[in-house]
Amino acid sequence: MTNLSLRSVLGLVASARSERIGLHGMRIAIAIIFLWIGGVKFAAYEADSITPFVANNPVMRMFYAHPDAYKAHMTREGELKPDERAWQEANGTYRFSNGLGVVELLIGGLTLLGLVSRRLGLAGATLAFLTPIVTLSFLATTPEAWVPALGDAQHGFPYLSGAGRLVLKDVALLAGAWLVLVDSARAVLENRGARAGLVAAPAAVRALAGTR
Repeated sequence: MTNLSLRSVLGLVASARSERIGLHGMRIAIAIIFLWIGGVKFAAYEADSITPFVANNPVMRMFYAHPDAYKAHMTREGELKPDERAWQEANGTYRFSNGLGVVELLIGGLTLLGLVSRRLGLAGATLAFLTPIVTLSFLATTPEAWVPALGDAQHGFPYLSGAGRLVLKDVALLAGAWLVLVDSARAVLENRGARAGLVAAPAAVRALAGTR
């Protein structure tokens, strides 16, 4: 590839249009994450899988009837144990997960609407940015986020378990949501500025006419 063609490619990548495509792509990607994950929150297996995070969170644990007893009732994904399912039902696990699913679907929907509505997009981007902050706090409150001490030398911090590695990925979601939030805030401010200009223009014309 010649220097001229390389510069042309880099110019296209660095263009304002490319930036807009990237921001819209990030907005859509964030919406997909929230809509998909929010949708599966209504499934029992997903509700069961987030039990350790909720039960160990100092605020969320209030939504469970027996947050300290969850370890004896955990199941693997795809596994059906009627007794454990009944315990999770009595614990309020599914009720909480359903509510969380509604919230995540709302965030995903608002974020996606940012493609056509500045204000709704700003609301969605704000919520999408705040959510990973809560999720990342699970690394500090959930023992299951780290490899347990079962004999191997690699356990505890910094050795993330499967659950911990899943949570850590929200760092990327946090950064992406911030970019979308900045873009949404800028769009709202530009829209207000344009409206203010439209209102001020007739007044300026009348003032100018009055001086003649």
